[in-house]
Amino acid sequence: MLASAPVSPLLSRPAPLAALTRLSGSGRLLLLLAGLLGYGLSLRLMIAAQVGVAPWEVLHLGLSGRSGLRVGEVSILVGLVLLAYTRLKLGERLGVGTLLNVLLIGVFLDAFAPLIHTPAALAGRWAQFLLGLTLLGLATGAYVGAGLGAGPRDGLMLGLNRVYGWPVSRIRTVVELMVLALGTALGGPLGWGTLVFALLAGPSMAWGLRLFGVEKGAKESK
Repeated sequence: MLASAPVSPLLSRPAPLAALTRLSGSGRLLLLLAGLLGYGLSLRLMIAAQVGVAPWEVLHLGLSGRSGLRVGEVSILVGLVLLAYTRLKLGERLGVGTLLNVLLIGVFLDAFAPLIHTPAALAGRWAQFLLGLTLLGLATGAYVGAGLGAGPRDGLMLGLNRVYGWPVSRIRTVVELMVLALGTALGGPLGWGTLVFALLAGPSMAWGLRLFGVEKGAKESK
């Protein structure tokens, strides 16, 4: 998930949904909620496809299998731990979007579980995975465009960048490799979809951000 940042128009690129980022406070809150709902649905689609998941979901599913908690509940607990660390140790500011990110993505992730099933055919499973990955980009653009606060995982990246001066891209790579290794050790599902996610998640999120006319926060691409 990407960090929230001040909304900046991309004048040289089409941004058909940019007007949504200039709504009133209640309008931006609805945009945030729509983004978080879409994000939870995107994760559930990829999990149910059973071809591999994002590194953080490898960890969440591994912890879920060990603890007996639902994956959304694990996501919330991990988010709260990260939130406490980034606030108390790194001094990151919290926004309403940060708190809602922690709570609602996990809630939506579990709420969609009875509704999203695994396709029988491998082609259908990959189609569902790619649909989830595309929706991830759209949802990212919505919640970042709302501008109401970074998610806990992005707050960790930005806090480490601010305190230690390490490049955000390098921090993200190291953290996600550590998360992936830990999740795999705990029995989380590692598959070809994990590699596809690593290759395509960035372009998908960049596409979603362009739709809403916002730039990637904190120069994460550098």
